[in-house]
Amino acid sequence: MVDNKYKRVLLKISGEALLGDQQFGIDPKPVEMIADEIRSIYERGVEIAVVVGGGNIFRGMRNSAALGMDQASGDYVGMLATVMNAVVLQCALKKIEVECRVQTAIAMNQIAEPYVRHRAIRHLEKGRVVIFAAGTGNPFFTTDTASALRASEINAEVMLMAKNGVDGIYDDDPNKNPNARKIDKITYAEIIKRDLKIMDTSACALCKQNNIPIIVFDFKASGSLCKIMDGESVGTYVS
Repeated sequence: MVDNKYKRVLLKISGEALLGDQQFGIDPKPVEMIADEIRSIYERGVEIAVVVGGGNIFRGMRNSAALGMDQASGDYVGMLATVMNAVVLQCALKKIEVECRVQTAIAMNQIAEPYVRHRAIRHLEKGRVVIFAAGTGNPFFTTDTASALRASEINAEVMLMAKNGVDGIYDDDPNKNPNARKIDKITYAEIIKRDLKIMDTSACALCKQNNIPIIVFDFKASGSLCKIMDGESVGTYVS
């Protein structure tokens, strides 16, 4: 056990983080890397909840339009994709002896526990990682919003938004504009006012309402989670 800046955190991982070099599906290498990074702070005694997206399998709005589906149906399919990713990540964590539970916002008792707030908090207190799947259980809400909601419900001290190859928030898209400047600190209101596309405005507003800081960082940079727990400046701090 070591001193950690945060005792309880919620980690948001995009489904695309599981793609690796593939165009679709789940690559074992990034899954193992993510599990190892989670274990690095699990072993320090940090209470960890995780929300993982499903974009590596199905993206609600994009795929539903191509298939002629209405958005609600597409969003439900996307929620099922997050459950698949959650079960895969749970297996990867158990393989390296990290106790883990999956809770889903849509009941599927043969696969995972239903989401129950007090049970989730109890798991965290007992030192188990909890993965929240199926978003909020409702269409028209993204996993960003689900992350902010769950972080608020479990009284997380910080929401960690892991990005792929982007080390924080920029004033423009760094993949398109080489002159884009990284922002070290920013307020919730500035993100909404400047329409920075780093997260949903509803998620940002929910974190602001419940005074939950957000750290946006590059998950591919090994050791980032430990640095955050040590209080080092990593990525962009939103408060």
